[in-house]
Amino acid sequence: MSIRVPVMRQDWRSLTFLHWPYDPAIVQAMLPDGLQVQPHSDAAWVALVPFCMTVRGPVGPALPWLGGVPETNVRTYVVGPDGRPGVWFFSLDIVSPHAVAVARLAWGLPYYWSQMTVVEAGDEVTYRCRRRTRKSGPLSMTRVRIGEPIAADAVNEFEHYLTARFALWTRHLGVLTHTSAEHAPWPLHRATVTDIDDSLVSACGLPAPVGAPIVHYSPGVSVRIGSPRLVRRGQMSNAQADLVPKVG
Repeated sequence: MSIRVPVMRQDWRSLTFLHWPYDPAIVQAMLPDGLQVQPHSDAAWVALVPFCMTVRGPVGPALPWLGGVPETNVRTYVVGPDGRPGVWFFSLDIVSPHAVAVARLAWGLPYYWSQMTVVEAGDEVTYRCRRRTRKSGPLSMTRVRIGEPIAADAVNEFEHYLTARFALWTRHLGVLTHTSAEHAPWPLHRATVTDIDDSLVSACGLPAPVGAPIVHYSPGVSVRIGSPRLVRRGQMSNAQADLVPKVG
């Protein structure tokens, strides 16, 4: 979707996608009314996504408190009541308390204030995150080794499903909203995890992930973010309903 007038622009850099399969019924139980889990290969997919982000307004330089800051989110993939696919965030951790306040007030996104670092050394990237709480908060440490780039015409349908998401769904003030994000296709690399210790996924209320994740790395993209749009609940058209995978 082309965004004529963005409400903000963002750069997402040094990003890693780590995906695990889940029982669709477990993920569906954690979604608000109106959203349907979007499985692939009979599984819902939950991702841990650490990266660095820079935020700019519609014009002008980066915001002084959001230039190259680390973020880590936990997300899954859904279809809305109008049939449009997108991302649903279970949590987002960031180092900026200002970003936490703005995102919670404006979008209703579940942001948390955390200590985070992203360290690049050769073909390795190490991400560290610890949520700031009165007691010891959930943490995440992931080290990945970046592999060969994937040619744009070699990205398969499953990899496209896992990474090519141009919208997010939120529930804010009791209503669903849909926000579009416009960016070029992800430049993807193969990647492998060399070390991981994560409790952010289970802190969302999900069972701890089992087994090694599917991993992709991207040097990043520049993004234009549209304004959130309210979506009224109602019956989908038959054509839209056919797009929604059935769970169970």
